[in-house]
Amino acid sequence: MGSNELTHLDDKGNARMVDVGGKLETVREAVARCRVLLAPATFELIKAGNLKKGDVLTVAQVAGIQAAKRTWELIPLCHQINMTFVGVTLMLNEADHAVDIEATARTKSETGVEMEALVAASTAALTVYDMCKAVERGIRITDLRLVRKSGGQSGLWEGV
Repeated sequence: MGSNELTHLDDKGNARMVDVGGKLETVREAVARCRVLLAPATFELIKAGNLKKGDVLTVAQVAGIQAAKRTWELIPLCHQINMTFVGVTLMLNEADHAVDIEATARTKSETGVEMEALVAASTAALTVYDMCKAVERGIRITDLRLVRKSGGQSGLWEGV
């Protein structure tokens, strides 16, 4: 568990970007997951590759990778960092009629890549929604979470 203090607030309670200049540059990695729950008919369309907009899983994968690289433009207090790797995997879960998404972000930097992994997973999920919304409006995106991070001063952290 980390510090009990919010790092993005100054001593007066104002939002601020954390100065990471004094931190060591280390290899850092983060893994995030989420899932997209679909109606059985929508799931079958994805599985068969029969959606009019194209290959849902490939487009969502590329969207997630692209989003991770632009996280600093979306989240106001994030640092712009060079990514050494971003991977997004989308797996069809037949039993739950779901697309399970895992995003991994890696860098050699002074700051972590948790936000990049979370943005990649969520953007991939939103892309699945966007490509399927014409046939189903009730799609649910659930369980977005950080599952692992490593590197930096805090070392390894694993969740569920």
